[in-house]
Amino acid sequence: MAAPVVDGWFPALALGVSLLKCLFINAYHSTDFEVHRNWLAITHSLPVSRWYHENTSEWTLDYPPLFAWFEFGLSHVAQHFDRDMLVVENLNYDSPMTVLFQRLSVIFTDLVFIFAVRECCRCVQKQKGSRDVLNRPSFVLAVLLLWNFGLLIVDHIHFQYNGFLFGFLLLSVAKHLQSQHLQGALLFAVLLNLKHIYLYVAPAYGIYLLRSYCFTQDNKDGSISWRSFSPLRLIALGSIVTSVCALSFGPFIAMGQLPQVLSRLFPFKRGLCHAYWAPNIWALYNMLDKSLAILGVRLKLLEEAGLPRASMTGGLVQEFQHSVLPSVSPSITLVCTLLFILPAVASIWRRPRGAQGFLRCLLLCALASFIFGWHVHEKAILIAILPLSILAVESREDAGIFLVLSTTGHYSLFPLIFTPAELPIKVGLMLMFVIYSFTALRKLHSGSLLHPLESVYLLGLVVVAIACEIIFPLSPWQQKLPFLPLLLTSVYCSVGVCYSFLRLYVSLLRQEEKPKQL
Repeated sequence: MAAPVVDGWFPALALGVSLLKCLFINAYHSTDFEVHRNWLAITHSLPVSRWYHENTSEWTLDYPPLFAWFEFGLSHVAQHFDRDMLVVENLNYDSPMTVLFQRLSVIFTDLVFIFAVRECCRCVQKQKGSRDVLNRPSFVLAVLLLWNFGLLIVDHIHFQYNGFLFGFLLLSVAKHLQSQHLQGALLFAVLLNLKHIYLYVAPAYGIYLLRSYCFTQDNKDGSISWRSFSPLRLIALGSIVTSVCALSFGPFIAMGQLPQVLSRLFPFKRGLCHAYWAPNIWALYNMLDKSLAILGVRLKLLEEAGLPRASMTGGLVQEFQHSVLPSVSPSITLVCTLLFILPAVASIWRRPRGAQGFLRCLLLCALASFIFGWHVHEKAILIAILPLSILAVESREDAGIFLVLSTTGHYSLFPLIFTPAELPIKVGLMLMFVIYSFTALRKLHSGSLLHPLESVYLLGLVVVAIACEIIFPLSPWQQKLPFLPLLLTSVYCSVGVCYSFLRLYVSLLRQEEKPKQL
């Protein structure tokens, strides 16, 4: 990879976005704010043996143990702001000092993300003949990551710790791009034990490290040289993963609580889709089922009284059935996900293309899991958008895919922020990010990056936004069909997400074979 190209502009860029985050301290926050306050209280007030059994609040601890220890550490700082926030029985507690602490904790832990972005910027190729800092790939990448619209509204308005977690993911990716594979593996193992949603991309890590690290040489035709297998390297990788998992889960295994912890981490009794449908294939499937149900009732082929209510989404622990189409079980979503991941991991196994090939495989694993997964949250689209930013500044084709996926995926997050006071904020931030990403990438790659139909589709988002954010709230449909804006947003955005997934797959499968680069 290229030598470091990060100059003095980076601290200013990072400081600027950090100050912007401070402006959102008193903005709307979602129930995730109470989720994390409750976890602070659980880990601070209760013995470890009760952490995964406590259920005073409906927002029970359902992240891996390493994140519980993270909350435990934060709670010892929180007690200096307001000790009452650490009382388990104080449900929905949000005193001004509690809000201040939790907001600042997200901003402070984003330092991990900022450091990771800096490392990623060191990994991109410097554009030849480019003296203007604003036109350097490293600068464009820094803006796309640090000022990412999705992270800003999800973490600093809606409230979560995604920046901290994505810091580990991007730092792990950067270490692989820098050929520091054991460090990359360690960081990813830590990440998995902080939040298990990153299992989405675990197949890419596993196959890449086995093929390109444990096997040290290829044959002349690029195929695998079985004699080059290094047991010591495999043992080193296995030791790293085992050690991290042992530190994380070990105490709970010793207490005989592993089944209880796993039941919290994988609650398959939840519905196929989240209360707001993530823009994936199941949103299209659900829409088709609802359309067929309505058509069947009007044609008197179905009895309306016999149709299930709210048949695709669930609350905390509910299971529902589709009305017309076959119902989808967790096992079906798992099979579909694995089938669409398989060609990507098979590709980097047959013909490794270095860390860039690994990154492309990671993106496909993330998108396949998002599109076909069970009870997927809309925020998970960021697992694909953020790493794709790295490819977007180096490849013209990937830049076009990034524009479609980021614009569509980011707009799909709009329903998370539904309060009138925050409407100008989310619209303004979204417009600034879209305008910058389009102009910067177009200048970086010298020309238009989208096909005409892609441009038309993205312009359609403007129509959807006006309909959902302005027209619908003023219409009589708001009382009769309150779910309509969510449905329209999810279904329309799912088309763009699925299209981006297919384009990435086509790009991978037709990519010229290159020798392994470690």
